[in-house]
Amino acid sequence: MGQLRHFVTPLHQATKRDYLARMIDDKVSCMKIAKQYEYDYWDGDRRYGYGGYKYIPGRWKPVAEALIETYKLGPGSRILDIGCGKGFLLHEIALLEPEIKISGFDISIHGIEQATDIVKPNLFMHRAEEPYPFDDDEFDLVISLGAFHNLRLFELKTALTEMERVGKQGYIMLESYRNELELFNLQCWALTCESFFDEEEWVWLYKEFGYTGDYEFIYFE
Repeated sequence: MGQLRHFVTPLHQATKRDYLARMIDDKVSCMKIAKQYEYDYWDGDRRYGYGGYKYIPGRWKPVAEALIETYKLGPGSRILDIGCGKGFLLHEIALLEPEIKISGFDISIHGIEQATDIVKPNLFMHRAEEPYPFDDDEFDLVISLGAFHNLRLFELKTALTEMERVGKQGYIMLESYRNELELFNLQCWALTCESFFDEEEWVWLYKEFGYTGDYEFIYFE
């Protein structure tokens, strides 16, 4: 089993959230729209998701630097981002090390269409819970940020197995909780989450499905 990392946590903690306001704002209807993962989720009203997910130069740079340094990525290294969205993290990686070979996939047409010109040619439509069109160990690093908690248990088995198969190293970040308050806040805030598990349950799942890479949890404190 890999290591617990803290690459994204500082970025996550910098955002303020009104949990109760989201819960009482016709949340079921908002969830149905959010789970389409198209314009409303990314760039529509905040009640449906991000409320406008735009590229901010340097925002993802610390995470990109941490990935490159931790996993010893350099010219010719290959990286895959599962559930890449608009590919902003891959964009920052490409700026730091232009000779890294980047790839990513997502289920969102809008997300991929809104990717930057640097990364868009390397993105494609695919579902994380379906077999990946890659060879064993094809990538030096496979990452997934904020995607796997949107899968159901039987879908997680395929996703984790495939991630392990195609990558020499792995890193997953997803939503979790450590106590009742964080669980309540997560349930209030999450629009697309299907798997609400605490830290120990996620680690158990990783081991059960054969995932050996690194991992990170973000919490709604």
